[in-house]
Amino acid sequence: MTTQATDTLAAAIKRARGQQLGDLLRRSAARFPGKLALAFRDHRDSFRDLDQVVNRTANALAARGIAKGERVALLTHNNRAFVILRFALARIGAVATPINFMLNAEDVAYILAHSGARALICEDTLCATAEAALALIEGGPDLLYSIAHSGAPVSGNWNPVEPLFDHPDTSEPWVDVAADDPIQMMYTSGTESRPKGAMLTSGALYAQYVTVIADGEMRPDAIELHCLPLFHCAQLDCFLTTDLYLGATSILHEGADPAAMLATIEREGVTKLFCPPTVWIALLRHPDFDRRDLSSLAQGYYGASIMPTAVIEELMRRLPAMRLYNFYGQTEMAPCATILRPEEQLTKLGSAGRPGLNVETRVVDDEGQDVPTGEIGEIVHRSPHLILGYYNDPEKTAEAFRRGWFHSGDLGRFDEDGYLYVVDRKKDMIKTGGENVASREVEEAIFRHPKIAEVAVFGVPHPKWIEAVTAVVVPKEGETLSVEELDAYCREALSHFKTPKHLSIRDGLPKNASGKILKRELRLEFAAVFDD
Repeated sequence: MTTQATDTLAAAIKRARGQQLGDLLRRSAARFPGKLALAFRDHRDSFRDLDQVVNRTANALAARGIAKGERVALLTHNNRAFVILRFALARIGAVATPINFMLNAEDVAYILAHSGARALICEDTLCATAEAALALIEGGPDLLYSIAHSGAPVSGNWNPVEPLFDHPDTSEPWVDVAADDPIQMMYTSGTESRPKGAMLTSGALYAQYVTVIADGEMRPDAIELHCLPLFHCAQLDCFLTTDLYLGATSILHEGADPAAMLATIEREGVTKLFCPPTVWIALLRHPDFDRRDLSSLAQGYYGASIMPTAVIEELMRRLPAMRLYNFYGQTEMAPCATILRPEEQLTKLGSAGRPGLNVETRVVDDEGQDVPTGEIGEIVHRSPHLILGYYNDPEKTAEAFRRGWFHSGDLGRFDEDGYLYVVDRKKDMIKTGGENVASREVEEAIFRHPKIAEVAVFGVPHPKWIEAVTAVVVPKEGETLSVEELDAYCREALSHFKTPKHLSIRDGLPKNASGKILKRELRLEFAAVFDD
């Protein structure tokens, strides 16, 4: 066989053995062509229809010059367009880069510049924020598309994305995408002052899908309601994509409105639902909870932050037929690491469960040695779920993957049965309403105020948001500062979910002998500030 023939055969074998993100929807369309795949507003796409529109869009994007490896930013609330674009980009090997739609222009500008995004596809209501972000950077995306999400007017800088969905070529493009080529980049604040681009591959995503399907007991006959943002790995990769992989039906909402969610559960016979604790609480407190028929709910999932014990017990009492699961992880794990199953909810209250099918988890000391059972250490993982690393940040990548384990930055302990309990965040990350907020980032923003001498930011318990961003500041000597003035400054300088919900001004901060601020003391002091 000639060298050319050998190379041709190798390419043919590689294509035949392909298992990339772009393949997932085609396979489900072949298995369940006429079954409802995705419903959003008045659109109801079968698997066949969804696969075809993804092909059209992929060919249109390729015709406009978007190539393998290029980053394409998506700034939008949940909608049908997001789902189409996510899979169309995968089919041409481009890297989907979702952006949190709650970020302000400065935060969006950083992500666009850092990622080197070739294109930006933006919901109409967010185009003004995007334009403000683009004005802050040089050499930004050269392709701008708007999504007709609400009918808001946009400037002439934007091309409508919808014509891409009607491209005449319905054939499936094929791009040589390896299992370890980046296919999705999620920006995570983690514990640092600036977000990091977590690079995920098809191989990592598929390994995670298998874990959550197996340990989360997911089935193709499910009807799932998706209400949490798709820019997060949790809703996107633990639930929406696993449903499309299995052949289950997905009902997509723009956001988590309790009345709309409860009505949809009744109308569509929803069997499966994921919510962070804040949304489960909102559902339980809504007057429609007892007026709607929720008997179809067979599986409920929670994660993103700790679920209060009383809420778990209430859910199990008021929805006795629903099996409840806790998923713990982080973006870098694509994102699931451990699972607490239904039969363990009450016997292992407060636990994050045990490592998933494709995950190894340890709790270690600063030298990387296992700590004794019951003692606290850093949670570390080995798994094919893991990211390749952080985009253009070899130092942070090396720090995270030291000694051949991924260091989560979370502190935890194992009990004698091998169940993990997450007890703290090693570097003061705050999880408020399911969103990650780095205390250092908020501190740096507040510190830019000309009257501020010192600031400490930390999380305290909150009845709705689980944790609330709280700040204590010390003015410079001779300066006077009111809470109202500081609050107005924070609202201008920070995205709204990063803005402290409680502010305190005082003469000094508690410190140890080396001058380090003792946030533990502040957390204790302010622990009950939201109790009333």
